[in-house]
Amino acid sequence: MTSRTIKGTTAIVGIGETTYYKRAQSPDPEFRLCLDAILAAVEDAGLAVDDLDGFASYSNDRNDPSKIASALGLPELRFSNMVWGGGGGGGSAAVANAAAAVAAGYADHVVVYRALAQGQFGRFGQAPPLRTISGPMAYTMPYGLLSPAQMFAMRVQRFMHQHGAGMAAQRAVAMASYHHAQANPRAVMHGRPLTEDAYDGARWIVEPFRLYDCCMENDGAAAVIVTSAERAADLRHPPAHIWAAAQGSDESQNLPVHNAPDYATSNFKPLARRLYATAGVGPGDIDVVQSYENFTGGVVMALVEHGFCAPEDVDDVLTFENLLAPSGTIPLNTSGGNLAECYMHGLELIIEAVRQVRGTSTSQVPGVELSLVTSGPMVTPVSNLLLSATR
Repeated sequence: MTSRTIKGTTAIVGIGETTYYKRAQSPDPEFRLCLDAILAAVEDAGLAVDDLDGFASYSNDRNDPSKIASALGLPELRFSNMVWGGGGGGGSAAVANAAAAVAAGYADHVVVYRALAQGQFGRFGQAPPLRTISGPMAYTMPYGLLSPAQMFAMRVQRFMHQHGAGMAAQRAVAMASYHHAQANPRAVMHGRPLTEDAYDGARWIVEPFRLYDCCMENDGAAAVIVTSAERAADLRHPPAHIWAAAQGSDESQNLPVHNAPDYATSNFKPLARRLYATAGVGPGDIDVVQSYENFTGGVVMALVEHGFCAPEDVDDVLTFENLLAPSGTIPLNTSGGNLAECYMHGLELIIEAVRQVRGTSTSQVPGVELSLVTSGPMVTPVSNLLLSATR
């Protein structure tokens, strides 16, 4: 374990969600969704609204902390923070920033939040409508490289080529997520099970991704509350102690026009090493994993880079049975994840990690001590988080 660490000093004590909607179907505006999720987290924690004094978010969330504080009538705003970068790579990092603020005494109860209403502001999974093209996109858009699915498919294809991987692991990730969603009444895909025939027969989006390899697009909001471990001991639910977190990027991963020197990566190699070193654990100690699925191939790569199997073994190790709760060797995305619960830029995965630590998941793994979250494979920066039932 490293000498400088926040291990055991902070915990997640409140979780809150709105109803999750298919994209553009929320009856409420984005700001209202954000407030509703925060209020639900306050109620879950057993706190008063006035206890809140800090906010952290990511992915360029539009809901300004000063406006949130005013709308909630808070007496003082002591901390506000944003993780740079789009997509879900900053989800765990936002929790880490909240924990750092609490540990440093900048604030006492920091909310991490994310809200989306795509009917108001446009779709995330679509190529942006542009009159002119500049920068790196000028080199790719004229050749039809437009959407996130196309951009990330190229990295996954390289990974598959280098390591001789097939489609079996990707299918298993999708099947496990949909399987777990059937036990979760909050999930958008609850009541809509996925079969192997349906997966294999689904249309190609861009090779190697079929329809069910791609995350959903949803409206809604989610929030968690971070406070000190001492304060957490007095609140409503068993705390999910923050043992470790890491954020950042591997060497030159943001070089433009797909020129990263290590192209076939989920970008977690240095982060996984730092996370495990901080906590003093290894992949064999992890009980359950919530891994951000923008696309199933990124999950496979993230699991490899966190040490759960060798890249050459993904199709043999990452099987449907091994990814299932409660008895799989690597229970994965036990609420349904971005594929089948909701695409809330991965904050719903952090909420599910807390539920696993509390013992309240709809697909509970028995006796969870360590719950891992990986946020945003193949983007930059990415982040990860390790939660524990014990301090």
